[in-house]
Formats: sequence, C-alpha cells, structure tokens
Amino acid sequence: MKILIVGNLGYVGPLVVRHLNSTHKNAELIGFDTGYFSHIITTKERDPDTYLSVQYYGDVREFPEHLLDDIDSVIYLAAISNDPMGNEFEKITNDVNYLSCINIARLAASKNVKSFVFASSCSIYGYAEDGMRTEESTLNPLTAYAKSKICTENELQQFASETFAVTCLRFATACGFSPRLRLDLVLNDFVATALTAGKIEILSNGTPWRPLIHVKDMARAIEWAANRNTEDCGPYVAVNVGSNEWNYQIKELAQSVKTVFGNLVISINESAEQDKRSYQVDFSKFAKIAPYHVPKINLISAVQDLKTGLENINFNMNDFRNSNLMRLNVLRDHLQNQRLNNQLMWRSKLNEV
Repeated sequence: MKILIVGNLGYVGPLVVRHLNSTHKNAELIGFDTGYFSHIITTKERDPDTYLSVQYYGDVREFPEHLLDDIDSVIYLAAISNDPMGNEFEKITNDVNYLSCINIARLAASKNVKSFVFASSCSIYGYAEDGMRTEESTLNPLTAYAKSKICTENELQQFASETFAVTCLRFATACGFSPRLRLDLVLNDFVATALTAGKIEILSNGTPWRPLIHVKDMARAIEWAANRNTEDCGPYVAVNVGSNEWNYQIKELAQSVKTVFGNLVISINESAEQDKRSYQVDFSKFAKIAPYHVPKINLISAVQDLKTGLENINFNMNDFRNSNLMRLNVLRDHLQNQRLNNQLMWRSKLNEV
C-alpha cells in the first residue's frame, strides 16, 4: 500500500504519519510539503520525519502529477491553516486550500487512486448559537479559511465514485502536543501561558463555544477515512469529527487548565464584544459510521499532554506569541528575509521533485 500525505510537515502531519506507520507496517508513506515549517521541531524524541518512506518538497500549486502513480490513498492536509493567515493571505488561502486540492483530487481520480481524504473544519459553521450543528445544518463561514473549506467540499463531491472514495473530515478545533507544535490554537495557548506566566487572560467574555479534538484522535480519524469502504457510507461523505463531550465554552477550557495546574489566575474580559466564532457541533454521525475511531482522549488528558510535552522541551518562552510557534510569525519571517516571494513561493527552491 502507498499513501501520499500532502502537507505532512505541519502540526497534524507528523502524528498522522506516526500513526499510519504503526497501523500499516508494510505501507509506503510518502510526504509532499512546501516546507514552510519543516525547521520547527518541538521534541527531543525521534525525528518525526523518519517515520516516512520518502519526503518530497514542492508547492501544491505546482504539483507533480507523477507522484500519484501507484498511490492507493491521498491525504490532503495542506492549508494556509488559520484565520489570521487567511486574512493576511486571502488569495493564497483560496489557491492552496481549495483550487490546489481540487486539482490533485482530479488527478488522483484519473490515476485510479482508491481514496481521497480532505481535512476540512467545523469552522464552516461560523456563528451558531441556536443549537448543535449537524452535517445538514446551515453553513455560516466567517473567514477566508472557512470559506475555502466549503468550496473544496462542494467541488470534491463530483469526483467520488465506487472506485474513488472521497471523505471530508470536518474537524473540531485541534489541540494537543505535536513534534511540530503550534501555539496559535486556543487550548495550546492557554497551557503555554499557564506554564510561563501562571495565569490565563481571556480576551473575550469567555462564553463562545468551541468543539475540540486532540491531534492524535485526528490521526485516527484520518486512518479510518483512508481505508474506509464505499459500501459503508457511500462514495462521498462529509462528516463532523470530534466528540459531543468536547463542546466547551472558552472559560471552561481555561478552568480545565487550572484543574491541572492548580494555582492559576484566570481573568476574563467581561466587557468584550461577542466573539462571532461560536458554535456547538453534533458528532453523532461519526460515532455511527466509524465507531472504532471515535476520539479517546478527554480534555484533562489533553491539558496534561501539553503540559508534559512543553516541560520535556524545557519550554520557557514568556513571549511565545512573538515566536516561531505561531504560524503567521513564521511566514512573516520568511517574507522579511526574502526566502519567500509575495505569493509565498520559495525564491530558492528546496530540493523539489
């Protein structure tokens, strides 16, 4: 079996690769990534990239078709991956997250690839204070990132067939420790702040809802999607991935961090305007169609995982929001030092295919 992971050198990719390496001992795992964040390693353990069979570098906007020869499954993780980056690089977000994904899916279908997995997002529900969102609920994307995910989902459906399973995984907000850690995620930020400052300052009024999922459970869901049979839920499926128990208000996330850390001060900006990104999500469909791959890690365990991981790398960045653990900072640094042009393409190519 040959599996191509597109966008494997980010936050989620290393854990997907490691998980597939453990569940598919004889599989050939191939990485393809532009390498924006390849230099960011937040572990003292085994280099995460050594779990791969081979790593290729290149831009998804110029994807080499021959890499799909004899591939069984494609996992598309590549993305301009959060709202601040999407706001700053809106057109590129559309090109990378949407148009390039559709192009690769089209090529994959023509090359007799068996399955295509797209990492979508529950952020497509936007602002929804009138109950839990199901897959049939009205979508309300508020950002370039969320809009790119909807466009991709809508167009991917046309390629699905009995011989080409297409799965769109609408992930809850990611959290947890990774060999390529990001701290521009709400729970990760709270734990890092607790560790370095002994306090958490919530800029909102603390009431917005977020569904969360640990990155290890994301990897398990991706493994299911890459191997699923079209007889189970049809050639095409878009499904919310997370757990109903993991719908939390922001202030509850902060309180969970306090539970683990103990002596921690939490401040909330009670006078803040309502955050428009607030939604609860129903994950019943995923539990029904993938009962053996539902999330296993709970919130307290996720906080403990982050705390332990950060302590193991001797994390002590009081000013981490200005560090390379925030994805937008990395892109800005590449641009400032002229490693990337204004289209976020490398001025000097990395050992491409």
